[in-house]
Amino acid sequence: MKITFHGAARSVTGSRHELQFGKTRILLDCGLFQGRRQDSERFNRNVGVDPETIHAVLLSHAHIDHSGALPLLTKGKFRGPVYMTEATQDLAGILLEDSARIQQADCGYLHKKRRRGHKGPTPYYSIKDVGIIRQQFEAIPYDYTFRVSTRIKARFTDVGHILGSSSVWVKYTSQRQSVSVLFSGDVGRYDMPILRDPQPSPPCDVLILESTYGDRIHEEDLEGMRTKAESLVKHALKYNSKIIVPAFAVGRTQELVMRIKELVQEGRIPPLPIFIDSPLASKATQIFRQHPECFDEETLNTFISQKDLFGAKYIHYVGNVQESQRLNNQPGPCVIIAASGMCEGGRILHHLKHGIQNEKNIIAMVGFQAEHTLGRKLIEEWDTVPIFGKPTPRRAQIVRFNGLSAHGDRHDLLEFVHRLNPKPRKIFVVHGEERQSFSLATALREEYPKIDVIIPTLHSTHDL
Repeated sequence: MKITFHGAARSVTGSRHELQFGKTRILLDCGLFQGRRQDSERFNRNVGVDPETIHAVLLSHAHIDHSGALPLLTKGKFRGPVYMTEATQDLAGILLEDSARIQQADCGYLHKKRRRGHKGPTPYYSIKDVGIIRQQFEAIPYDYTFRVSTRIKARFTDVGHILGSSSVWVKYTSQRQSVSVLFSGDVGRYDMPILRDPQPSPPCDVLILESTYGDRIHEEDLEGMRTKAESLVKHALKYNSKIIVPAFAVGRTQELVMRIKELVQEGRIPPLPIFIDSPLASKATQIFRQHPECFDEETLNTFISQKDLFGAKYIHYVGNVQESQRLNNQPGPCVIIAASGMCEGGRILHHLKHGIQNEKNIIAMVGFQAEHTLGRKLIEEWDTVPIFGKPTPRRAQIVRFNGLSAHGDRHDLLEFVHRLNPKPRKIFVVHGEERQSFSLATALREEYPKIDVIIPTLHSTHDL
């Protein structure tokens, strides 16, 4: 019984973990690596496993760094099921289609910029490839134990990260031995709006634990975030400027819309135009409406009492490319929310290109930014940043909203382990840059000295 880490080992993206029980191989997540283009090419052209040997995939949630390489499996003759929760099935389909479109559009744009005779990059997969893998999706309700094979069973438990997100529990049993493995997925936060808090996961022998924020505490409380948002809107009203928000289409976009609506309803800010420039966000918002079973009690009551959680007269969902392009000339004050959250593709790049050199504009960063991404360069406040490969001066102000992160912090991750009873024998710390992973591992060793805490390296294999 072995586990091999093909991604998200001492890095944040490209989650791919292979469990081998005898001749049966299971993949936990199959995500795209997101970062520098040359690194992405190297990691994403080859998923690290022979897809034809994989029996099944268990998907923790729909974010592209966890699901985005699934179409590559069917290109490699994987024919098994991909298990996930019901909400994840709905979200993963539209996210993968969007990923294929962005790859095609970005490659086409780069082809135009290259000199004649120079070959440019090609997409990792097509819309057709997405359609093939979607036929292999199988939705499983939360907290239902199901059979993956004769000797392997599994269960998904809500971890409150995004709609449909889960921890993944797997148990292998033979005549001579048994072992249970729990993959945390991305752990959400407690006492946050919209989604339920992380639920207690089943105990396990081996835990695979994410560490995105393993070295820090979210210091902003909900009221602090609301006050900061209020001040940004007042700045935009005073200077007729734009607030440009790179946001993941799933989770952060919906939460931002609800927070702004609350401020307007309370009379703290006047309504101003909000443009959700992402067809994906529009589709994701509709999926949110279809899954109230994932809402916390407060949001569920609001959902029942209001016609639309995520709509208002001043909120505009942008559809086609022409509407998006017109926003480049849209006068302020206004808010433009667009994907991708790490600024590595999609419509946000065009809004940054046209708005980043105006010192009155604000770029509001609301999510984690991986190393070497444009988003990381922005939060580090580089004076010049590369946009479409061209060095571009940055004059717009950068404001960070750490409190809006969907990732649990150090306290939340330790609480996740604390709730496991009995405790695991081994913990593999993954899905974090080295500083975050080592910091969380140190805290775990101090609190649980009898547990073997391991920080795996990429492509390393470990006996269970």
